[in-house]
Amino acid sequence: MPASAGIGLRAQHHLEVVAHSPKVAWFEAHSENYFADGGSHVECLSRIRARYPLSLHGVGLSLGSADELNREHLAKLERVIARFEPTLVSEHVSWGSVQGRFANDLLPLPYTEEALRHVSLRIAQAQDALGRRLLLENVSSYLEFGSSTLTEWEFLAGVAAESGCAILLDLNNIYVAAQNHGFACDEYLRGIPPGVVQEFHLAGHTRIDLDGRALLIDTHGAPVCDAVWDLYRAALQRFGAVPTLIEWDTDIPSFDVLQAEASKADALCAAEHATAA
Repeated sequence: MPASAGIGLRAQHHLEVVAHSPKVAWFEAHSENYFADGGSHVECLSRIRARYPLSLHGVGLSLGSADELNREHLAKLERVIARFEPTLVSEHVSWGSVQGRFANDLLPLPYTEEALRHVSLRIAQAQDALGRRLLLENVSSYLEFGSSTLTEWEFLAGVAAESGCAILLDLNNIYVAAQNHGFACDEYLRGIPPGVVQEFHLAGHTRIDLDGRALLIDTHGAPVCDAVWDLYRAALQRFGAVPTLIEWDTDIPSFDVLQAEASKADALCAAEHATAA
């Protein structure tokens, strides 16, 4: 996977990408959208994969849940990996199901030693089942658990150390959580070992007023804001150049808007590399 900017592939752009082969370094697709045995979406991704490097990004494993690890879901993911041969496969440090009932969200865990051991064991089990190392992403959050004894960055670094996974560092999620909970983004970056970060995500968010205070919501429905671009510069200085994804999931714009965001990420990366040299 090139250490440059890719774009999150959405169904609205399938035909345009197939027809025109736009200048994009790589694509990332949501794994669960391609679990079917066939159909137009699967066919389009097969044609796109023949031309571009691919990352698969999952949202449904619920690795932090207390339920049994979903072996059926893992088997479907294994088939998708075999079919499309992605360079990277990622999921989230979160949970989204209990007793077989699913929430339509990626819910944060309490940052405790017990939760760290639990989710690390399940990540290791998933990696064993799939026969490959996974990238695990930090999620956005809007409240904090009173039981937490670790910071979010201590928890994330601990999960990587315990499970052997790599980290997909979502910089927008860090900024959203930092603004909502009052911690410093640079302290978060300093708490993550450089060698374990193998991908960045960049996205937009929405600011709302809740009971008289501002709350940031991770909507993936807007351009990357200036503060997150600044955080990207700091992350490049800390971790170096790694594959960087532009995510946009709601109010999806035309493809050229996404290309412009990817070009900006590449330009910032090049500038940081030139400064470092």
